[in-house]
Amino acid sequence: MTARQRHGTGRGPEATTPAAEAGTFTLGGDLTVNRMGFGAMRITGRGIFGPPADPEECIRVLRRSVELGVNFIDTADSYGPYVSEELIAQALYPYPDGLVIATKAGLERPGPDQWKPNGRPEHIRRECEGSLRRLRVERIDLYQLHRIDSAVPEDEQFGVMAELVREGKVRHVGLSEVDAAAVERARRVVPIVSVQNRYNVADREWENTVDYCEREDVAFIPWYPLGAGDVQVERAVERVATRHGASPMQVALAWLLDRSPVMLPIPGTSKVRHLEENVAAAALRLTDEDRVELGAAAA
Repeated sequence: MTARQRHGTGRGPEATTPAAEAGTFTLGGDLTVNRMGFGAMRITGRGIFGPPADPEECIRVLRRSVELGVNFIDTADSYGPYVSEELIAQALYPYPDGLVIATKAGLERPGPDQWKPNGRPEHIRRECEGSLRRLRVERIDLYQLHRIDSAVPEDEQFGVMAELVREGKVRHVGLSEVDAAAVERARRVVPIVSVQNRYNVADREWENTVDYCEREDVAFIPWYPLGAGDVQVERAVERVATRHGASPMQVALAWLLDRSPVMLPIPGTSKVRHLEENVAAAALRLTDEDRVELGAAAA
C-alpha cells in the first residue's frame, strides 16, 4: 500500500470543513489529523520573543483555526519563550476532541531572534514538565527535539525522549532539521513519527528527506512555506496564483500538499484574515501545467 492510499486526499465527502479539504494523515498510527495545520510561532512578540502586540487577536486566531477544521497545532517551549503554549491553553482549553498539539524542546532563547541549542537530558526533561503544565495536559501528543545539539551525545538526547514516552508524559516523538540518516539513528532508540524541516517550492534542500518520510510513512512538517529570494520561483508562483484567482501563499501551500501525502503544512499567522486565507488553500488543486511550471522554476 502506498502513502497515497494510506492517507486521505481530501477529495471525498469527508471534507466537511475548510481544513479537511487537505485530506488527512495519521501520526504514529493512532492520531489522525487534517493535513492543513497551524504553526503557533507567530502568536508571540517581535523576534519570536515576549508577548504578541495583540494577544486578543491571537486568541481569536487560535479559536478560529479550530472552527475551520484545523486539528493539528504546532508550537514549542521556545516560542516566546513559553508565550505560545500559554496562549494555546488560554484560548482552547478544555481542548476539543481530536485536537492534536505538538510542541518542541531543545532551543533556549537568550533574546529576540536568538536560538541556542540545549539538548542536555535534564534540560529536555525540565522543559517537558513545563510544557505539560502550560498546555494543561497529562501527556504531550507529539514532542519534538527542536534541534540535535552537537555538544551532547545524540543517544542521550534520543534516550530522554524514549524515557518520557515510557513514563507516559509523551505519546509520540519527532525531530527537526534532520536528514534520513539522523532519523535512522534516532529510531534505534525511540520511534520517530515526524520530521520538521524548512522546505518550500523554492527551497528543496530536504527533498531526499521528504522522499524518505513518504517511504517510511513519517509525517513531514514543512516550516517557512513561502520561500523568498528566488525571483524565478516567485514569478512562477504569481503566474499560477493568477490562473487560479488565488494568492501566492495559497499556491505555495497547495504545492506542498500536492508534493506528498505525508506533508503536513503548518502556516502560521497572528491575524484571522491571513489564517482564513491560508486554510482556504486546502481546496486549491494544482494542474499538471502548474506542476511543470513550478518545477521548472525551481530547477
